Amino acid sequence: MKTVAVTGNFDNLRSTHVRFLEEAAKCGNVHVALWRDETAHAIEGGLPKFPERERAYLLQSLRFVDQVTLVGGTVKPDALPALDSVKPDIWIVDEHSDSPGKHACAEAQGIEYRVIADEDLSGFSVPPFRPPAVTSPRKRVIVTGCYDWFHSGHVRFFEEASALGDLYVVVGHDANIKLLKGGHHPLLSQAERLYMVHAVRCVNQAMISTGHGWLDAEPEIAIIKPHFYVVNEDGDKPEKRDFCGQHGIQYVVLKRIPKEGLPKRESTELRGF
Repeated sequence: MKTVAVTGNFDNLRSTHVRFLEEAAKCGNVHVALWRDETAHAIEGGLPKFPERERAYLLQSLRFVDQVTLVGGTVKPDALPALDSVKPDIWIVDEHSDSPGKHACAEAQGIEYRVIADEDLSGFSVPPFRPPAVTSPRKRVIVTGCYDWFHSGHVRFFEEASALGDLYVVVGHDANIKLLKGGHHPLLSQAERLYMVHAVRCVNQAMISTGHGWLDAEPEIAIIKPHFYVVNEDGDKPEKRDFCGQHGIQYVVLKRIPKEGLPKRESTELRGF
């Protein structure tokens, strides 16, 4: 398998970043040269919105990323920094980051250079849902939610839930999110929210809910037949607790504790509404 290098600060990780990484991963194992905070400041003239440790954590959680190396010091925008003694086979950039200088740098090092065009980054493809084999000895875990502004707290929640078994994430459909949260919600479409959730490595499968209310995932629960229904503190609802009690599902409430060393994140605060 070839080693693919990509570079940048990947600040405020959005679906466009993930789509780029997905396309890059089709060429080999993706190794991200991630600019440290001071390096990003020197190149772009301002500090990133999210600190380097959080940006690295999010990138490393993605199924399309093999390794992340934090790159500090003086970095020329058109140069490819060293990647932990690994020489990449391919350097991939997006259309907006392409430059003759980068092309020349790659050529001088004997590295293949590729540009992913904007038109190749459209759409949000997620594998179709496959009902699990209920005879499998693996425990099944379900979580539900909006996941409107994806952040490190969501990843940490998924990691903790997946420690109990195979993780199935049911993403609230647009109409139900608007019903529960009111106007201006959701910010992002269900297709985009589903895509971001599925991109996380510890998620076994992700799907859109088809029910309504706080138990909009009831039809999906009937198919998945989970052993655990995991929520965080602000997702703990009497309807969910009662439902699990009636159907023999273990109900688990997790505290909103961020990954060690990272700040606490909430979609409402990041969205601004």
